[in-house]
Amino acid sequence: MTNQLDASSDADDKKLHTNATPKQGSAVHGASLLIVLQIASRAVTFVANQLLLRFLTAQLLGVSTQLEVYYLSVLFFARESLRVAIQRQESPSTSRSADGQPLAENARDSQSVVNIAHISLLLGLGASVGLGWAYLSYIDAATAATPYLDVALRIYAVAAIVELLSEPAFVILQYRLRFGPRAAAESVATFFRCLVTFGAANWAWKKGLEVGVLPFALGQLAYSTGLLAVYAWYGAQLASAEGFSLFLRTNPPSQKGTDKKIETARALDTNYVLGYFYRPTLQLAYSLTAQSFVKHLLTQGDTFLVSVLSDSRSQGVYALANNYGSLLARLVFQPIEESSRNYFSKLLSSAKSSPGKQAVAKARSDLQALLKFYVLLSMVVVTVGPYAAPLLVQIVAGTKWSASGAGAVLARYCLYIPLLAINGVAEAFVSSIATESEVHRQSLWMGAFSVAFGVAGFVSLRVLDLGAAGLVYANGINMLCRIIWSRTFIARYFRANDIDFSWNSILPSNLALTTVAAAAFWASLARAGISIGSTSPYVFVDLIAVAIRAVPFVIIIAYTERKYLLDCYNSIRGRGEASR
Repeated sequence: MTNQLDASSDADDKKLHTNATPKQGSAVHGASLLIVLQIASRAVTFVANQLLLRFLTAQLLGVSTQLEVYYLSVLFFARESLRVAIQRQESPSTSRSADGQPLAENARDSQSVVNIAHISLLLGLGASVGLGWAYLSYIDAATAATPYLDVALRIYAVAAIVELLSEPAFVILQYRLRFGPRAAAESVATFFRCLVTFGAANWAWKKGLEVGVLPFALGQLAYSTGLLAVYAWYGAQLASAEGFSLFLRTNPPSQKGTDKKIETARALDTNYVLGYFYRPTLQLAYSLTAQSFVKHLLTQGDTFLVSVLSDSRSQGVYALANNYGSLLARLVFQPIEESSRNYFSKLLSSAKSSPGKQAVAKARSDLQALLKFYVLLSMVVVTVGPYAAPLLVQIVAGTKWSASGAGAVLARYCLYIPLLAINGVAEAFVSSIATESEVHRQSLWMGAFSVAFGVAGFVSLRVLDLGAAGLVYANGINMLCRIIWSRTFIARYFRANDIDFSWNSILPSNLALTTVAAAAFWASLARAGISIGSTSPYVFVDLIAVAIRAVPFVIIIAYTERKYLLDCYNSIRGRGEASR
């Protein structure tokens, strides 16, 4: 990439410096800011949830998870396809006239984006009513008996509508690459949600009241209100500076030309539906709707399945195990996946040109290095996690939750984490290079995998009666299918570019020694009387014993992979020095 920039003409280089670099710098800064925000907000939410667990039963946690899925589903169906369509439109940097004022064309673009965002409110109203009716119609008797369930559902619906009211301000701030307001909004909203949820639960506990999941509903409403307040504040400032409105308005006519008839004709441009909505964006959003629906089913499929096939107690146990088990994925894997998706997209953007083959070779080596890092980390998680995770649950959530089976489910979830990690980076690579037709083909396969997931879940939950653990197994089957598909796609892509992609290179350098070390670790814990998933009367002693025995295992992995780890360190160090 550097050689390409050096080989460009002075004029192109100057244009690139003035136009592209600020955008890239804003995007990198925004991504870093959001990663830090995610870690901070997750930490605050995690602490608040641990306090809430003292007031909750597994059944109430399961019902709250159902209502959260309802809330997320309303938001997803109302705005997801619109957001993606807007993001795929070119976001020009704000142009200014000679006196420093923003041009009217910028206001026209911004007003078009804002108008499109208002459609999400109408879609949200329909989705909240339809999904709410469906939820109340098909819940089981035990869930329906939850105190104030209908009231909580209505509060969640109102919270979803309140959050959708902030959508016009949100999308225009994103469109203009203003990431600071998003960080501020989500920080304030997360603080409000934790404060209100814990405050309401604590108040009800002290008063001896049975309020069901009302604290979660009130907390979600506080979260939405915080988002709306902050986004509206920053959005109004941007609207005032650039001359557009956050409300629904017809697009101002183009300022090019002086003929009044021409301006009137442009005001009624056929590219705008009813003079408000940009037609290409609407058409793209419409075409993305089906794909978004499949994506949402895959994202929330486990929760849908457990809601249909199991009772509220099993749902609560799985929700707790899923929240703890996916913590590593949300804090570590997800930022890496987002960064790698952006990295591979830029690296392979010129893959058909002469230097493109070098870029493909570079992508091959970087992808192999990243996958090997995930494999090594996964070996530690699979070996140590099933013993350490249940003990941590007993310490953090309490003996009540550990005895409910959450520790045993979390131990099995540790076996699922490697599949989650490898699939994440594999699909990130696929999404960075796949064409539109390939994305649609992927969606069809994902739909087929969701059917396989449903069948596996039915067998695990209804036939074998494995409870929440069965859902982990079903998720593993679904994730394994997706990994196989991504593996085939990746191999075909590199083969088409005459480059061999060796999957053996991502395996540990000395697999036999690592396997023996893992077996010795398990044997030593068995001799110490430490088993997987059981409640321990000496939880701290057992946890220390697991940690002490894990150290030699990690040292053996580090020793056998010393060359790979040293290469990674030198690569990161070299890039860091080059960026200074």
